[in-house]
Amino acid sequence: MTPFLFKAAFCAYLLSTLGYVTSILGKRVRIARASLWLMSAAFGFHSLFLLFRIVERGHIPILGYHEVLNLFAWIMAGIFIFFQFRTRTVVLGAFVSPVVLLMMIYASRGIGSVAVMPAVLKGNLVPVHVLLSVTGEALFALASCAGAMYLLQDHFLKRKKARRVSSILPSLGDLDRINHLCLLWGFPLLTLGVLMGAFWARVVWGSSWQWDPKQVWTLAVWGTYAVLLHQRLAIGWKGHKTAVFSLLAFLFFLTAFLVGKNLFPTIHRFV
Repeated sequence: MTPFLFKAAFCAYLLSTLGYVTSILGKRVRIARASLWLMSAAFGFHSLFLLFRIVERGHIPILGYHEVLNLFAWIMAGIFIFFQFRTRTVVLGAFVSPVVLLMMIYASRGIGSVAVMPAVLKGNLVPVHVLLSVTGEALFALASCAGAMYLLQDHFLKRKKARRVSSILPSLGDLDRINHLCLLWGFPLLTLGVLMGAFWARVVWGSSWQWDPKQVWTLAVWGTYAVLLHQRLAIGWKGHKTAVFSLLAFLFFLTAFLVGKNLFPTIHRFV
């Protein structure tokens, strides 16, 4: 049952992505709205897949990068769909849906594997640590998508191309609002996730800090977003400047993730 649900979710995400791209190229908001329904269907299948996987294995699927990225895709899609009830940014899905689809493609490589929960992860705080951290990171990813579309819309408007693609793009105000809300919620969630991870590390390893590469790059990413949020709240950054730095901060996050995952050994590799 779970392979079918994953494939159904993947196909719906794929169709949604194709629809969003078509809406941009064809300058048709109606296609984007239909694509939102496809993404909602994909999210539904994805939710059922995760539910069945939890029942099968007896724990939240958080073993290894494949399962974490699968969880990341689900959370990011869910947050985007939620934002559609508060803002008119349906075309933002043209940036969000491809990211979700890429996560699903990578997650599919290990979706059929069976892994045993190691003793170090058997604790109530571990899934909470992962869920909080991944939700914070998914919010940062959505902030970067809103930032990227903000820069695109700003580019068109400054060159007086409002009658072309920019006529179907979300307003700069809505995009900036999503960026703000994602940073405002993403940072405290990531902070709580990091603190819970540090507490659990002290319980199982005797120390909250081991100079593990994943700990180092997580702290660096946390510091980067702390500076960005401070500049937004205390200094008054907004609009173009925040969009640029949100995009750069997430690119730094991706670089740190890929370098840390592929080049350095880590105690966080459990499968």
